[in-house]
Amino acid sequence: MRGIPPSGDLLALARSGDGEAFRGLVEPYRRELQVHCYRILGSVQDAEDLLQETLLAAWRGIDGYEERASLRTWLYRIATNRCLNALRAGARRPPEHADYRPEVPLPEPSHRRAEPSWLEPYPDALLDEIADLAPGPEARYETRESVSLAFLAALQELPPRQRAVLVLRDVLGFRAAEVARVLDTTENAVTSALKRARGALARELPGSGREGAPLPDSPRERRIVADFLRAFEAGDVDAVVALLTDDARLSMPPLPLEYRGTDTVRHFLATVALRPGRRHVLVPTRANGQPAFGAYQRDPRTPILHAHGVIVLTLAGDRIAAVTRFLDNSLLAAFGLPRTLRAGFEEGR
Repeated sequence: MRGIPPSGDLLALARSGDGEAFRGLVEPYRRELQVHCYRILGSVQDAEDLLQETLLAAWRGIDGYEERASLRTWLYRIATNRCLNALRAGARRPPEHADYRPEVPLPEPSHRRAEPSWLEPYPDALLDEIADLAPGPEARYETRESVSLAFLAALQELPPRQRAVLVLRDVLGFRAAEVARVLDTTENAVTSALKRARGALARELPGSGREGAPLPDSPRERRIVADFLRAFEAGDVDAVVALLTDDARLSMPPLPLEYRGTDTVRHFLATVALRPGRRHVLVPTRANGQPAFGAYQRDPRTPILHAHGVIVLTLAGDRIAAVTRFLDNSLLAAFGLPRTLRAGFEEGR
């Protein structure tokens, strides 16, 4: 996935102001650039905003493209630096539920981050639109791992420049010299930043000894997903907990709270998420290469089911290693899901 040299005719037309020719040049890279911005920023909407800024800057600066690098590398240079500028400027949008007020008091978490989590889920349907998912020859991470929630949550803990270097080198497989050109720095600086980023990422990621997740849409994955859906919709705390690994984690971005271990997660489910009188309907989808659900809460007074965030499961072997519940209902639109459903919807699944 090293980038295709631009057609001389298209490039000449784009430089003459032909918008259709410019779109023909950049369209093959649009979705992968959005995913790149998402990895660095952690937000789908922010990634789309920065993608649009990148394409506008490329359109305005197409005369400055000197063809010393591939068009793809040139676009990544613009996108990466736009993302870093946005992070430096603190121009992140506060999530809709940054000031989330729970209906009941939340139990004391077993772990509390210093800052809210900016991470949002990324729909698999958008990943499917990337023409070529194969990373470069120097990449250390498979594409599936590099979009997983665990990897991206760890990535968000890195300083922005280290984050960009690690993504360009270890996820996309750019050579050190290419990354140095993208970031307008030296190869030695890239190598130093990469070493620090790798060390920090290794400390943040969950234990590497855990058995890998089943393949997407495999019989094993479908069974785990069906068991979770059935138990969660029934409000059966014991059945949900029986599906978890011993060190399972439950989190609710953007809240900086995390519940670790089956006893702590059980207490949270029993007193908050699945407390008596609260029932849900889950609509299966996929996010970050992982099973996910649009969550809806039943209203006993009406036949309407109200949106209650997006749930993403991280699987390990035959168990669930993490349950991540994103509280922002506006995220449902990215998955093609509505804000409300009518009761009885689940009967037609």
